[in-house]
Amino acid sequence: MAAVRNKRQRQHELTALIESEPFLTDEDLAERFRVSVQTIRLDRLALGIPELRERIRAVATNKQEELRSLEVTEVIGELIELDLNRMAISILEISPEHVFSRTKIARGHYLFAQANSLAVSVIDAEIVLTGSAEVRFIRPVKENERLISKAVVVENRDDRALVEVRSKSGDEYVFEGQFVVFKMTVHRMENGGAPVENRD
Repeated sequence: MAAVRNKRQRQHELTALIESEPFLTDEDLAERFRVSVQTIRLDRLALGIPELRERIRAVATNKQEELRSLEVTEVIGELIELDLNRMAISILEISPEHVFSRTKIARGHYLFAQANSLAVSVIDAEIVLTGSAEVRFIRPVKENERLISKAVVVENRDDRALVEVRSKSGDEYVFEGQFVVFKMTVHRMENGGAPVENRD
């Protein structure tokens, strides 16, 4: 009976934890509950909780319709949170295609691309172009790491915005950047209007 109660309690806590932190892997959950990964998978199956990739895909699908400045295929990573002109979050799984074959370290342009596309996608405008970026790579990222990138709009004017982006793997920040992005309209682009930063 104690084992049954423990199982029920664990499953109850597992459900609550995934609701609050939906992007934990089975390995993360196994470590939290001090059980095997197989036990977590069995618990998920019993509770009808899909695996991580399906959870990400379900959330990302709901956010696609809110995008204005990019097509969903142009966002690097899976867009899981979007509050236009305020904040956005994406997840990028570092796979073999993202890394150098010898060292298994992620190529820096993928980290930059995740952050840059997020900085553009968070802005509510027809066309958003990156004007400048100041970035810092904090530590190397390796194959199979999962990057969670968060963009926050810190300044928003009529023609431009300043967006801060920070990416983390687990509890550790690996990348940060500040992006100045310019807002354009189709009409302005067709008439040759290019974004020019006012340096006054």
